[in-house]
Amino acid sequence: MAVMQPLWELHEVSKAFPGVQALDRVSLNIFPGEVHALLGENGSGKSTLAKCLTGAHQPDMGSILKDGEPVTLSHPLEARAHGVAAIYQEFSLVPALTVAENVYLGRPMRSPRLGLLDWDGMRHSTSQVLGQLAMAISPDAVVRDLSVAEQQLVEIAKAVSLDSTLLIMDEPTAALGLGETRRLLALVRDLAAQGKAILYISHRLDEVFRVADRVTVLKDGVVVGSGMAHDITMDDVVRMMVGLEIDQHYPKQRNARPEVCLEVRDLRTENGVNGVSFDVHVGEVLGLGGMVGSGRTEIARALFGLDRPTAGEVRLYGVPLHFSSPADAIRAGVGLVPENRKADGLFYNFEGPPNITISRLRDVLVGPFLKLARERQVAKAYVEKLSITPSALTRSVQYLSGGNQQKVMIARWLYAKARLLILDEPTQGIDIGAKLDVYRVINELTSQGIGIILISSDYPELLAMSDRIAVVRDGRIVRVAPAQEMTEHELLSLASGANGESVKGGARLMIRRGDGPGFPRERRDGWATQE
Repeated sequence: MAVMQPLWELHEVSKAFPGVQALDRVSLNIFPGEVHALLGENGSGKSTLAKCLTGAHQPDMGSILKDGEPVTLSHPLEARAHGVAAIYQEFSLVPALTVAENVYLGRPMRSPRLGLLDWDGMRHSTSQVLGQLAMAISPDAVVRDLSVAEQQLVEIAKAVSLDSTLLIMDEPTAALGLGETRRLLALVRDLAAQGKAILYISHRLDEVFRVADRVTVLKDGVVVGSGMAHDITMDDVVRMMVGLEIDQHYPKQRNARPEVCLEVRDLRTENGVNGVSFDVHVGEVLGLGGMVGSGRTEIARALFGLDRPTAGEVRLYGVPLHFSSPADAIRAGVGLVPENRKADGLFYNFEGPPNITISRLRDVLVGPFLKLARERQVAKAYVEKLSITPSALTRSVQYLSGGNQQKVMIARWLYAKARLLILDEPTQGIDIGAKLDVYRVINELTSQGIGIILISSDYPELLAMSDRIAVVRDGRIVRVAPAQEMTEHELLSLASGANGESVKGGARLMIRRGDGPGFPRERRDGWATQE
């Protein structure tokens, strides 16, 4: 029986940056028709390896082969000519251009007769690619008017349109909800069936085990494990990455108290919130589940004063709230960690201290002047309290990992003395170790009596870390129930409106049961099962 030739090979590839050995003699094979998952914590070398394949970095040692022949990828255009396309977590779109213009940016289609730009051809071709993604996005839509999830799909459409033979996907589902994720994973399998090789990088292990044929794990720039996906368990991967058992993924503490922190009654906005009512108790995590576009983020915007209510009532500790702006919400004790931390949450050109103190700037002012020593002292205390990297005190937050960026935003609201904190996709695009840090911070906040609204498209995370779940669909809450009384299957069915629809192809996930409620389907051996 003939052995299949790898389409791409990395042989003993090393790459170093000042003070960092990013890759250390990494060898990797990628076969046509294969989804090869590349896993590891932030800083493990995944992105550096991907950039070596895209021509953004050149290896210091080792070789890259295509179809068994050595190739030199000295520039991204050269990699593209060899059939390499990449989708990164950080968007590379031009917001002011249309979808079609972004898809064909730098390689416009031209009329064969006159040589003029073929706008109709580009629009038609873009529509065909978007059709494969099962998304009704107009090729004439301006990118800045699209949601984060739709922009991610435009990135994917752009890469697919290149007719590449190797597609590198770096966190392609980070901004997608469950429905969009399932469609994307189906598309990935379809592309592999067409013979494309796919290098798939993700922190969401459940989706990796749904879609991957092969798994390779990096740690500190070294391959620590590789094999066929069906021969490796999720627990194996977690141990290789961070040295933890999978049951330690969700270290949930039950800190909810009987007292009510937030009361929302018949809340409505012009932005799609349609008669929402719910309570949040002191020290409770209320999870908001639903599809992207269901109204979860719109509820958060209304509670933070970004969208004005047209009807309804909101009370915080019994006091009616009338927010006309986020400043009113902050003064009342409401904080928001937004979904898009880059665009909406952080001042990327500033270091950690001003990002933390901005929510209560008056306390670090002397008259009209900023007291830098006091600002740094405040920030240092929160850096230590939340285990933020010390470099956040002196480096721009754009250079911090996603997990450290999230903790900087949480520090901001702790400093502002928030009594209610809204976390919108707080673990999106961060690795397992950073997720654990965020979960521990959630436990610390609830132990202090802070109420939390957790919005997450990661349903195992939502079920494990919430005390109660409120399912949102079409701007309404269709059910509120204790987390331990709801399964992932039921959550998906309620969120999609497809009663009885089964969740197929999901990896089996074992979670250690905590001391209180919040986990589905207890078994006699003390474990809970999610599928």
